[in-house]
Amino acid sequence: MKPLSIILCAYNDSAYIRDCLNNLKDIVDSVNFPIEVIIKNQPSNNDSAPIIESEFPWVNLIKGANVGLSKAYNLALEQALHEYILFLGTDAFPEKETITGLVDYFASRPDVGAATCKLVLADGTLDMDAHRAFPTPWISLTKLTGLNKLFPKSPFFNGYFLPQKNLNEEHEIDLLISHFMFTRKNLLQELGGFDENFFLYGEDVDICYRIKQAGWKIMYLPQWSAKHLKGASLGIRKTTREKFKQPLQHRLRMQKLSAQAMELFLRKHYMQKYPRIVVLLMIFSTRFLGKIRVFLESLK
Repeated sequence: MKPLSIILCAYNDSAYIRDCLNNLKDIVDSVNFPIEVIIKNQPSNNDSAPIIESEFPWVNLIKGANVGLSKAYNLALEQALHEYILFLGTDAFPEKETITGLVDYFASRPDVGAATCKLVLADGTLDMDAHRAFPTPWISLTKLTGLNKLFPKSPFFNGYFLPQKNLNEEHEIDLLISHFMFTRKNLLQELGGFDENFFLYGEDVDICYRIKQAGWKIMYLPQWSAKHLKGASLGIRKTTREKFKQPLQHRLRMQKLSAQAMELFLRKHYMQKYPRIVVLLMIFSTRFLGKIRVFLESLK
């Protein structure tokens, strides 16, 4: 059985880093194969590095400046000792069975390059961002016009979240999120790691796109689960906004970075795939929606 490296990026998460690492410690102590935990700390107002150093000395802590999520992952990946890699958010809490199950699953499925489990949000609903299709021009149009919300169960109008798929059955998807991404070290090395132009957001869309382009499968595996306090460190998600309140300027910056990341993805991967005018319209729409989100965030 191949051992596992769990990689986390700590930012603004001192409120729940203890819960995260205590959960991982219970898993590490109860499995019959080696697990290492690597954390790249990104300095913030709620810095968790002192907590990790004093209370969790068994963690491999990488300190330094805030280099962005993609570079943080790459720095940790360079130090990873094991073949299987789990990128995990500090706001994600997998069960022991999820970890052991995924290790066994990857050992039996050499065609799978990445996978996620069922992610359950604080309100009990599923995190559908971990179960997506690539944002094609049509999908982008249905989101811009609101058709996806008018017809949430329609694969034609809401194809982004794959409503035709049974969420209780294992199946292939396009996109997962890097807050729970089980993958292979050799695959990421072949791909050159995460694209460090994605400072925050979009790194998962880009890496998933490249994994699929390289001929690997990405799987959704609902037989295993994890709790996800989505957006706790960023302060822009409804399910965690009140409990983990963040300053307005911080939240506005997160919204801007999200829009910039999508534009970067479109320019990188779609300019050669779709007519230029189509991609430029998608970029314009992304910028427009980004400004609306920033405005709405300023009112909260």
